[in-house]
Amino acid sequence: MDELFEPVSLGKLELPNRLVMAPMTRSRAFDGGRVSELTAEYYRQRAGAGLIVSEAVQPSVRGQGYLWTPGLHADAQVAAWRKVTDAVHAADGRIFAQLMHSGRVGHPVLYPDGGLPVGPSPIASGDAMFHPDGMLEHPVPREMTRDDIAEAVADFAAAARNAVEAGFDGVEVHGANGYLIHQFLGDGSNVRTDEYGGTVANRIRFAAEVARAVADAIGPERTGFRVSPGNGAGGVAESDVPELYGALVAALAPLGLAYLHVMEAGNREVTRLIRDGWPGALVLNPHPVADGSPASPEDGAAALRDGVADAVALGQLWLANPDLPRRIRAGGPYNEADAASFYGGDHRGYTDYPVLAG
Repeated sequence: MDELFEPVSLGKLELPNRLVMAPMTRSRAFDGGRVSELTAEYYRQRAGAGLIVSEAVQPSVRGQGYLWTPGLHADAQVAAWRKVTDAVHAADGRIFAQLMHSGRVGHPVLYPDGGLPVGPSPIASGDAMFHPDGMLEHPVPREMTRDDIAEAVADFAAAARNAVEAGFDGVEVHGANGYLIHQFLGDGSNVRTDEYGGTVANRIRFAAEVARAVADAIGPERTGFRVSPGNGAGGVAESDVPELYGALVAALAPLGLAYLHVMEAGNREVTRLIRDGWPGALVLNPHPVADGSPASPEDGAAALRDGVADAVALGQLWLANPDLPRRIRAGGPYNEADAASFYGGDHRGYTDYPVLAG
């Protein structure tokens, strides 16, 4: 799988290989949304990735969707992340922060004012949030006003500036997996009748505004954008995937972003449509078959050979194998990920996965 080990450029970054560590929420920011020394060790161990994309980071208080997730909207959070980026850079790695506003995926217990989560329309996700006292159903969100939308765009830009201040090499805007930007894209979660809803041109508006604001704040060469066409996470439904993502790619293309990150859902024909319309680097989390299996190195190498990707994002394999490039070159074996320790907890299932001997 030599394709995985060829260098590639994303923006102004020169990656030594095409193996990207996908963003994975780990829910271990227990102290006011601040990451810990343990987080720094977790990412340092995986600095052999061509690029690390961090776990999702909320750009504002109202952007939080889960317990114990980290932020980049307070000075103390910025200082805490600096220890992480310093550790990664000392190990000769590169790291982007993924910025994610969860939108309607949230609950009043997360917010100091006890207010509702927000979304493009007053439609609940149908899902629930983990809480030690039991699962909490997501409530019907408060529909965002134009002022709320403008504030959210500004929050993304401010958090991007904070990310650079914290030492990140750039940021990835999370427009996927059922969160706020994706909620605006989907015609099942966005039934607005103003300039942010209805037509495809209107539903992509918020995504394009966020991407432009972040690129203006820190430079397009430091800005990536993630999408998940046809992914129904968080109850988001899209009835017009090819038209929707064709238009979104056309709107993002002139910005000159560092990369577009596609989370595939067994719909390679849509990936090809995006690849054909995207002029820059494309990072693919490859799922050519919708079977729910984690993306594999073999899937990634095949996507590179097929020309539908410039780099490959893998998730669970990086989580369980901090020395993943070495294991791929050796043909394995691979550690199995412990699902029970994915979220919350201590070092177990976080920084204690073994590396190959020798």
